[in-house]
Amino acid sequence: MKIQKIVYWISTGLLVLGMCATFINYFFNPAFKAIFAHLGFHDWFRVELGVAKLLGAFAVAIPSIPARMKEWAYFGFFISFTSAVIAHYNAGDPVFNMVAPLIMLVILLVSYVTYHRIALAKTN
Repeated sequence: MKIQKIVYWISTGLLVLGMCATFINYFFNPAFKAIFAHLGFHDWFRVELGVAKLLGAFAVAIPSIPARMKEWAYFGFFISFTSAVIAHYNAGDPVFNMVAPLIMLVILLVSYVTYHRIALAKTN
């Protein structure tokens, strides 16, 4: 049980750090404005996605947040990461541009699975 908690907190910490970093980049790095335009997205979507990622990071990181809200945050991150891979692929970007969202997807899945294992162990 202890190892699962360690894996959960490390993966969740990396997920939260990644989402906070993307939030900062979406709002303060002009290159991301160009990336969203290159992918065919409007600028308002960059702002909306940045706010959603920050809120999702809080939902996943704070233990007292209800489980249903955490589920929605995990689901939103899953959609975001898979959509990022698809968007880069459809834009004809090199595979290198798809690596970061794929890594974040793996971290997300580890965090999600260990979250549920810990929750299941608490109920038994």
